[in-house]
Amino acid sequence: MNISPNNKTQNPPKTKLRDTHITLAHGSGGKAMRDLIQDIFVSSFDNQILAQLEDQASVKLANLTAQGDRLAFTTDSYVVDPLFFPGSDIGELAVNGTINDLAVSGAKPLYLSCSVILEEGLSVETLRRVVGSMKLAAQKAGVQIVTGDTKVVHRGAADKLFINTTGIGVIPEGINISAHNIQVGDVVIINGELGNHGTAILIARGELALETNIESDCQPLHSLVETILNVCPEVHAMRDATRGGLATVLNEFSLSSHVGIRVHEASIPIREEVQGVCEILGLDPLYLANEGKLVVVVGGNHAETVLSAMKSHPAGKDACIIGEVIASPPGVVLLQTTFGTQRIVDMLVGEQLPRIC
Repeated sequence: MNISPNNKTQNPPKTKLRDTHITLAHGSGGKAMRDLIQDIFVSSFDNQILAQLEDQASVKLANLTAQGDRLAFTTDSYVVDPLFFPGSDIGELAVNGTINDLAVSGAKPLYLSCSVILEEGLSVETLRRVVGSMKLAAQKAGVQIVTGDTKVVHRGAADKLFINTTGIGVIPEGINISAHNIQVGDVVIINGELGNHGTAILIARGELALETNIESDCQPLHSLVETILNVCPEVHAMRDATRGGLATVLNEFSLSSHVGIRVHEASIPIREEVQGVCEILGLDPLYLANEGKLVVVVGGNHAETVLSAMKSHPAGKDACIIGEVIASPPGVVLLQTTFGTQRIVDMLVGEQLPRIC
């Protein structure tokens, strides 16, 4: 955490932040910034690596190589509106989203960074609540937030709060997950209902006077991935279906592997309420964002084993097979409709719902 103008302050004494709202002084590098970081970030993310308060986190290589033979490294930024929504908030989303980007490579997530951009005037209580969610999400997932940064911009130059999280994990030896591995005859599996996150965000904005009990599916997926790999290390491809939804993931898979993919509309799990909102607004649930859904592609001979393992895990209890990989047409995703016809599911053009993560 950068906490002084020259970023060299060593272990400043713990202080209690007295301000109720963020001011430009909280990004100045002086005492106000030190108090903010100490009271809200350091006290929440407390661990031995962060406690050093250096410009970087120092991690022993032996601790990494003991768990695998490759490093997984990812970064993502979160600008969701609103900050709090049914089932989750921007803080939990930032932690789980980065964990999941690591997990789909087969990596065990270990360390995260946290950088925040704060708008002048943001309530300190709002920030404290978000950071508290990040703390709980990291603890639940067994990862440590070990470094970060804080910036403050003028009122109107941002929308309340933006978060960037970077993650490091280790991929065990023998795991090789890539869309390029997909082969004809493979089976496509998903771990549950689609579109809940995107729908929850839409409803939370309060612009449509719609009432539902739909909550975001925000959750960490690395434990589910570990369960899958324990029974089938030969998983060909995995990806979390976030922005662009299931349709975008499947198109990326088919283009990377030069094969076709056919999914069956009757097999795709979508809540009735989500389907209803989509029909009212002219949206396609296949493109809606998710924050706890995993698309897995495995050889047909491993499909039932993987499906059974996924169903045994809380994050995969609603897992189901939704399609298969076909030879033709290559690079195209087909939807077998409930009417017995087929239609092309193209890559998303434009943005159905902006700022959903």
